[in-house]
This record gives sequence, structure tokens and C-alpha cells, in this order.
Amino acid sequence: MSCDVTAAETAPRTIRFIMVGGFLGAGKTTTLARLARHYMGEGLTVGIVTNDQATDLVDTNSLRSQGFDVGEVAGACFCCHFNELIATLGRLDTANAPDVILAEPVGSCTDLVATVVQPLKQLYAARFSIAPYGVLLKPSHGLKILRGEGSGFSPKAAYILEKQLEEADAVLINRADELSPEQMQELVTLVKAKIPGTPVLRVSAKTGDGFEVYRELLGQDGAFGRKILDIDYDIYAEGEAELGWLNASVTISGEEPISLDGFLLGVIGYLKEKLAATGAETAHLKAIGLWEGFFGVANLTSSDGPAELSLPSNCQVKQAEVVVNARVAIDPEELQTLVTASLAEVAEEMGVTVALRQTQSFRPGRPTPTHRLATPV
Repeated sequence: MSCDVTAAETAPRTIRFIMVGGFLGAGKTTTLARLARHYMGEGLTVGIVTNDQATDLVDTNSLRSQGFDVGEVAGACFCCHFNELIATLGRLDTANAPDVILAEPVGSCTDLVATVVQPLKQLYAARFSIAPYGVLLKPSHGLKILRGEGSGFSPKAAYILEKQLEEADAVLINRADELSPEQMQELVTLVKAKIPGTPVLRVSAKTGDGFEVYRELLGQDGAFGRKILDIDYDIYAEGEAELGWLNASVTISGEEPISLDGFLLGVIGYLKEKLAATGAETAHLKAIGLWEGFFGVANLTSSDGPAELSLPSNCQVKQAEVVVNARVAIDPEELQTLVTASLAEVAEEMGVTVALRQTQSFRPGRPTPTHRLATPV
């Protein structure tokens, strides 16, 4: 089945399953939103599945605020919560009968072909048509890791990014609009040397550059999703466990109107400074503010990048709900202390009251897949 050509009316109905991989901060959520808008513009019904090690995911709130039908698999990665993934896909199907489902796995996960794609092909071949598996590469960390330089992450954490590239049907170098021709050429050369024969696409999830070629790839059928990794789960688990993970949700309020975007950008900016002072490398920081149908998102995708207002709300509010997600190479308790301090400092600066609703900080546990197929279907 192709996303651009509907199946004959007599054929069994299948759902096109498109999973978009990539390391933390690679741009998966922005990519899913762009793909969803495209397919919906073609008259197709789209469902989205997000994934996180905990609840209160900024990505889920962001996509829902943009009007998409989103299910969430929380508490573990798709591979370890495979049955919950299937149940979530079933709920989306029952609710809206999507033609296309877009899935975003946890950014610190790999071995997804053996543990997600292949089990879907073997167990649910009549229900899902599996698209080529594309993996986004974030240039800021990708260049350093593929050069063999210090990336701010340990070799075990860098191992995860490298394995993600190895199992891809295509590697998508994201943020192409922000790279010089020399930087892009170096990245392409490094990726092709790492994984010879794998197509390398140049895209920008932000502007849409290169997405026409990517969508053409996603519409193809063939020998895709067959790259079973030779992977050391001890290194994988230790690399993932080196990341501190935090999800926090708070309510902010003030007697006078508050710039929601200013608060979000302030929190991310303060956190960037505090983490830099400790020498901790940021995989991704995100903050979303929600108020009466309006929302704004600020993020930081690497320690040497800028804090950005990726989706401005342009709102002045007296109260809003704010969710902060942080994925950093630091002890989670220290991360929680720094996030709490950043929220307090911005609140004091802006004359805002912050009430903590929930916080979760931890290191991811060892991945234990529900299924792992060593031989491709």
C-alpha cells in the first residue's frame, strides 16, 4: 500500500505504519507534525503515537494542541511495551480508523527493527503496512560522534546513536537549512562511511526542505525494515542509564498578565546556563505552556546550541500549565534540583507564582524487549 494511492475497495484495509527514529532532540516531533499535515491535506486520516519513559510528555501535549489524534505509550519504550503499543494503535483505529499512523519512539532507544518493526510484520501483517524506517540525525551531536570527537556523551551513550543509524532504511540529516555546504558534505561523507549503501537524505523538519523526497520514500514497498543489529545490550543499557531523565508539570499564575513565551524561554535559558556550569551535556530540553487552547514550546537540543522558541504562543496569561522535559547526561537528582531552581528564578524575575503538580526524575532501566526477532520476516 502507498500513502499516495488508495487501495482497491475490495482489498483488505491496512494501516500504513510510519515510524520515525533518531536520537533525543533530532526533530522527530516536528517531523511527525509535518508529515501529519501533509497526509491530512491529501484527505487521509492520521493517528500519532508518542513514547516516553514517563508520563507528562511535552511532545504529546504539543501534538494534541496542534489538533492531531495522539495516543501515548508511557513508562517504557515501544520495544518493552510492545503490547501497550498494539493496544494504543487499536484505540486509535477504533476511534478514527486512520489510514496512516505515525510513531515516535523514545530517542534513547535502538534495536527497533528487531523489536518493533519485525514483530509487527510477523504478527500483524494483515493489519499494518510497514513503511521504510527513517532515522533523523541531529548535526550538533552527529558530527562530533561520527568524527570520534568528544560529544559531551560517553562512548556508551554515543553507541546508541551509532546503532540507530545502522538499522535505518534511510538516514535523514535534519536542520539542513542551518548547515553550511561544507558541514553538510562532511556529515554525508561520515554517514556513508559508517553505513555504506544506506540512502542519506538532507531535510529540514522546520522548513520542509527535502520532505518531498522523504515522502516518496515512505510511499515505497520493498525489502525495508530488515536490518537486524548486532548489538551489545550491556553497552546499550549502560549508555541509556547515563542520561538523567526528568518530567515535571507546574501551574504558573500571577496577578498581572505573564508573557507565556517569555517564561518558557527563560526556564530553558536558565537551565542551559546551569547545566553548562556543571559540564553536563544536554540531549534535549523542552518546555510547553498551555492556556485555554493556546500553547507555546521552547527547547534546547544541545549544550552549544541556542535556547529556542520553536512554537510561540504570543499569549499574555494570568495562569497556565507548564510541562518541562529534560534529558541530560547528569545525575537525575541534580537535574531535578537545577530544574526546580530555574523555575524559581524565572518566577521571581517575572513576579510569577509556581505550584508544582508532579515531577519524575530517574535513569532509564535496562531495556527488556517483549519480542526480538533475530531473523527478518
